[in-house]
Amino acid sequence: MFRKAFFTRTTASTIIAFAAGLAPNTMLAFAQDPVDEARLATVVTTAQRIEQNAQDVPVSMTMVADEKLDVLKAAGADLRFLSARVPSVIAESSFGRAFPRFYIRGFGNTDFDLNSTQPVSLVYDDVPYENPILKGYPVFDVAAVEVLRGPQGTLFGRNTPGGIIKIDSVKPSDEFNGFIKGSYATYDAAEIEAAIGGRLVENLSARAAIIHQTRDNYVSNGFTNENNVYEGYETTAGRLQFLYTPYDDFSALLNIHGLKNDGSARLFRANIIAQGGGLIDNFDRNSVFYDGGNGHPLTQESWGVNLTLKKDFGNGWDVTYIYGDENTETFSRGDIDGGFGAAFLGAGNFGPGDTLFFPSESSGAVDDLKQETHELRLAYDDGGPLTAQTGLFLFDEYVAISSLSYNTLALGQPVNGIATRQQQSNSVGLFASFAYDVTTQLTIAGGARYTEDEKDFSVARTLSPFGAGPLGPISDEVSDEQVSFDLSATYRMNDDVNLYGKLAQGYRGPSVQGRLVFGNTVSIADSETVLSYEAGVKSELFDDRARLNANVFFYELSDQQLTVVGGVDNTVQLLNGDKGEAYGFEIDLEAAPTDNFLITAGLSYNHTEIKDDVLLSPGCGVPCTLQDPAVLNDAGDVTGYNISGNSFPNAPEWIGNITARYSIPAKGGEFYAFTDWAYKGDTNFFLYESAEFAQDGYWEGGLRIGYQSDDGFDFAVFGRNITGKNALTGGIDFTSFTGFINEPEVWGLELRSDF
Repeated sequence: MFRKAFFTRTTASTIIAFAAGLAPNTMLAFAQDPVDEARLATVVTTAQRIEQNAQDVPVSMTMVADEKLDVLKAAGADLRFLSARVPSVIAESSFGRAFPRFYIRGFGNTDFDLNSTQPVSLVYDDVPYENPILKGYPVFDVAAVEVLRGPQGTLFGRNTPGGIIKIDSVKPSDEFNGFIKGSYATYDAAEIEAAIGGRLVENLSARAAIIHQTRDNYVSNGFTNENNVYEGYETTAGRLQFLYTPYDDFSALLNIHGLKNDGSARLFRANIIAQGGGLIDNFDRNSVFYDGGNGHPLTQESWGVNLTLKKDFGNGWDVTYIYGDENTETFSRGDIDGGFGAAFLGAGNFGPGDTLFFPSESSGAVDDLKQETHELRLAYDDGGPLTAQTGLFLFDEYVAISSLSYNTLALGQPVNGIATRQQQSNSVGLFASFAYDVTTQLTIAGGARYTEDEKDFSVARTLSPFGAGPLGPISDEVSDEQVSFDLSATYRMNDDVNLYGKLAQGYRGPSVQGRLVFGNTVSIADSETVLSYEAGVKSELFDDRARLNANVFFYELSDQQLTVVGGVDNTVQLLNGDKGEAYGFEIDLEAAPTDNFLITAGLSYNHTEIKDDVLLSPGCGVPCTLQDPAVLNDAGDVTGYNISGNSFPNAPEWIGNITARYSIPAKGGEFYAFTDWAYKGDTNFFLYESAEFAQDGYWEGGLRIGYQSDDGFDFAVFGRNITGKNALTGGIDFTSFTGFINEPEVWGLELRSDF
């Protein structure tokens, strides 16, 4: 039974890939030998685009699969469930469930703009999801989630200097199988996930999967006295795959998928942050005070088609072609100031709290996004000492975005600001890599990638909320070409211990931004590059009953792309810092001390630092407690705050996580308990440092108790954020002490049946 955390009374076994090698079903499973010893099974990865034992790959990586994956994404969680559940990984969003932003080793991007770029790429079924609005696609019927830390620019394309979140769905097979799972939890949250697949006719198999998630509104509006009007959602996603294998040496996989997402946009909460830091004493998660937003809607429709063709030419040669076509339309509207009224209206006419300097209500829409990718890859592996790959990658994206602002204080809240922008992005990549077994103990590997990027950007304002009049269109074109590379060596000390070292250079292309509703300028950030050094050990201990992997790293960013968000100027501006540096370590542990007990643990330390003596950031627009030195002009006015030496935004130094599973055998199955805990260290949200716009370190935990039968039935009671921790995950700093928070405490029941 693939879902179980371990098998009983069977020989030690390994987990192998699904779908004729097209993608792995990377799973964490356990086995016992005839004397009932618990052993860890081999974990198969495609971190280097070929199937390998994860212990042999010179990459710092963590996999989340099987029961652990099911536990973490319970209660309708979106992909942000990875945050702090994996060493060196943080995920957050100011755009609700549709726009997760990932940070690996502190390296990410706080920019909330709808055509921003991210240094952490998400690759879903071998197709990179470039625009961040695509990255919120639900995780369902998934074989594994792999997190690859550090630059991955040789084999995985553009904009991966921070790392990759790699997701592989379960692929069709000849064997008939499937499952259905349902849950019900707090706030009437319900989820149904199901999949079924098998051979249809000779040489043709299929698999269909669907997920439907709902949650009722539970946050009330204290200003309008409306009860339970925010924080609900309804998400439906589906996937249909066909695998055609007319010959032993050829396969074709067609993947058709779609998503419909309706719910509340991110709730910004005015003045929930106390002067000096932390949430206010009377913070109430279940209420806000809004005079705008028109219901705070978030809507999204996405659809796509992928085609993977694979041909084996014999003698170790094969070729793979991957086509991806992804489309989305998205709209979000919100009361950005997080409250009602404005201070200039006088006492009693604004709130909550003492600061709400002016009203702000806006919406953003991806009116059209189309991403098309082509990848052609030739690989060689004849079982000898040399393996190699080379290929071509083409990327084409068109995105049209509209931004509106609304007059909250006027009857009907009419539109008072309109700006539209379009961007056409094209990229070409040529890549090659190899690995060579110099001896039975030493393997060297390397690769290089040439990338050429070009973006054509145009923006125009037709209506200004400040009476400034139309502006534009303003057009800009940015382009660059770079060579990324990596070199590594792996030394097998013995059958159980591998040492590795890796040098890698990554690249993120230039970015252009222009939000003309609230400003008059277009900003550009030049390309950034990263040079990363990493050394580590991967070991299997105590006769395969424990797996301990650890590494140290250092990387340096040149021309670091940074984003000034909000602040006293209420702007989004791109800029380049001279340098950024980071160093730290990561540890991953899996252990089965007994056949009924499993533990996993992860720990990471990430020290990040902006290094640019002349780089300034505007301060916050509210009277926060700034901790950076002010820089004055000749007239004695503050021109900004020196941020050199600050940590990267959303980059806690310490991240820790632990899970434990204990089972008690019973006739026909087992009773079990599973708990998981994650620690996110002290976190600063902006380029400047202040006491208010930050969050102290905290733990968040989950629990699952249930019964699992040998024939595939599972019933469980579960809880997420079981201590009810309220914590900031971000803020808005230009009109009040506004913040947004983590997911609430929930408890629920879940039923699953495999067949």
